[in-house]
Amino acid sequence: MIPRYTRPEMAAIFEPENRFKIWLEIETLACEKMAELGTIPEACPKALREKGGFDVARIDEIEAEVKHDVIAFLTSVAEHIDDPDASRYVHQGMTSSDVVDTCFAVQLTQAADLLLKDLDKVLAALKKRVLEHKETLCIGRSHGIHGEPTTFGLKLAGHYAAFARAKKRLLLAREEIAVCTISGAVGTYATVDPRVEEHVAEKLGLRPETVATQVIPRDRHATFFCTLGVIASSIENISVEIRHLQRTEVREAEEYFSKDQKGSSAMPHKRNPIGSENITGLARVIRATVTPALENVALWHERDISHSSVERNIGPDACVTLNFALNRLAGLVEKLLVYPDTMIENLEKMGGLVFSQRVLLALTQVGISREDAYRIVQRNAMQVWGTKGQTTLLEFMSKDEDVLAKMSAEDLKKIFDYSAYTKHIESIINRALAS
Repeated sequence: MIPRYTRPEMAAIFEPENRFKIWLEIETLACEKMAELGTIPEACPKALREKGGFDVARIDEIEAEVKHDVIAFLTSVAEHIDDPDASRYVHQGMTSSDVVDTCFAVQLTQAADLLLKDLDKVLAALKKRVLEHKETLCIGRSHGIHGEPTTFGLKLAGHYAAFARAKKRLLLAREEIAVCTISGAVGTYATVDPRVEEHVAEKLGLRPETVATQVIPRDRHATFFCTLGVIASSIENISVEIRHLQRTEVREAEEYFSKDQKGSSAMPHKRNPIGSENITGLARVIRATVTPALENVALWHERDISHSSVERNIGPDACVTLNFALNRLAGLVEKLLVYPDTMIENLEKMGGLVFSQRVLLALTQVGISREDAYRIVQRNAMQVWGTKGQTTLLEFMSKDEDVLAKMSAEDLKKIFDYSAYTKHIESIINRALAS
């Protein structure tokens, strides 16, 4: 990814230096177990631990000639060891995928660990704002149109629950991808003892792949990238909500705008939701990695390398981008400006139409059929729409003879009470936070 959307800690996981460092550790661990089993001399792992190293520029130089990155790496390592009697045993009985796939598993688990921390930041920011605004009344909308009252805290609690689910999914995806293969050319262990794989897996915090053929099955990777895609969609979900709430006609919430910030090169008055727009776009980039990951599952026979070029791109791109987006989202939520007075103003803008269901239900309770009750409420509600909220539903209902025949004006007035919509809010929020 471009530096603009790259955080150094995540980027470092996918840098050549880290990749070759992991490759060297895999080769060293494998040699240590082979020496213990008597397959190779002790001098080999000893030389790797004491002198093992590599040079990225030299690997690139060799690869340009041999057209094989693992061979180029092994040549560079041999040059560092500078002992033919030791270096000739490195990679004994192993195939390139044993190193490359096991390394990729390590990199993705490292990335997952960072992303889990990022999710914790988002959850912490959301929890704070949920508790702050659990009683802040606002309108709930369906189809973009006023529905019924809710609270801003409950709005945010829904997003909190989504990211809590995201964390659970990512933990499972991390477990899914944390596998190792040191099983030889087509995964039969014909040239390498299975105990070598067990040793390498244990030391790297992985577990042996059930059946590796020559590669780790790519359904595991597909699961991982699908999980990142779902998290990206949850990011977009809250981002779009913030963007809508910041619209001039709504302005119930707004991204923080710093003292020296500029909103437009042409219009000095502008305060745009650039943070949430930015991560809405980045969510698209992350989801774009899902389809290639799914298509990587179908490889020829025991393996081909059609997945390799894909993963060299989508591995860094998805993880780096999601790392940036989650951190930006956490900061956005922490500093989000919330306007309760505007929320109340918007809530009351349509003259109490938000109480229509309560009136409907109350009429059925006094003996009017649901069909007739719906007709009565709707004909009065349409008149409120006609006055653009300048009159209220209560005013019209209080003059309706069909209503007054069954209900007193005093009982009718009691229906128009916001507390009816908030009586269960706290228990819902507590349930969400407990998730």
